[in-house]
Amino acid sequence: MKFLKGLLKLLVALLILGIIASFAVVSYGSSTRPVKYVEEVTKYSEEYGVDPLLVMSVIKVESNFNTSAKSHMNAIGLMQLIPKTSQWICEKMGIEYSEDMLQDPETNIKLGTYYLAYLINHFGDTDLAIIAYNGGMGNVQEWLDQGIIGKAGKGFENIPIDEARYYDVKVKRNYEVYKTFYEDVELKDGMHKEPKVWFSNYFRQTKEFLRDF
Repeated sequence: MKFLKGLLKLLVALLILGIIASFAVVSYGSSTRPVKYVEEVTKYSEEYGVDPLLVMSVIKVESNFNTSAKSHMNAIGLMQLIPKTSQWICEKMGIEYSEDMLQDPETNIKLGTYYLAYLINHFGDTDLAIIAYNGGMGNVQEWLDQGIIGKAGKGFENIPIDEARYYDVKVKRNYEVYKTFYEDVELKDGMHKEPKVWFSNYFRQTKEFLRDF
């Protein structure tokens, strides 16, 4: 009897530890996937036909929502836009370009979202568009023409540029997390910091786990 009681206590303790650990994982995942600039992301995602959670995933990977981010390649702002590419985007959009505009969060999101939508429509494949956003449209077209890569991730392990090869994985990994937590949820700025959102995400995850179990 003592053995069974001891075993029961052990199982209960393990269950409690499991719940705490899984909640910690979900809370960390929620808090490190910022939900910011919701109005701007939603506005331009709807205008250009892109999932806002994909746009947020790109921002997460590109700048982690740091408006003052600047790369060694002179990519600027939230969506890390290179001035030369941004000038081309502005020509496509029929608006006047200045480098200062890239430091404005709303304009940066507008141009970046337009560009992402353009790439998706151009290649007819989201994976290729994500790679092109980082590695360049010309490079992706060349890799396609040479048969190095194809649609739906085919041959991506053969991409000769390391950063571009891993970029698609990072964006899609974040995109899956964003969708897990916020798909079909009304987004609002800063919700990723709210404990009630962590609990909501935890219960959603638990429900999904039990359903698939």
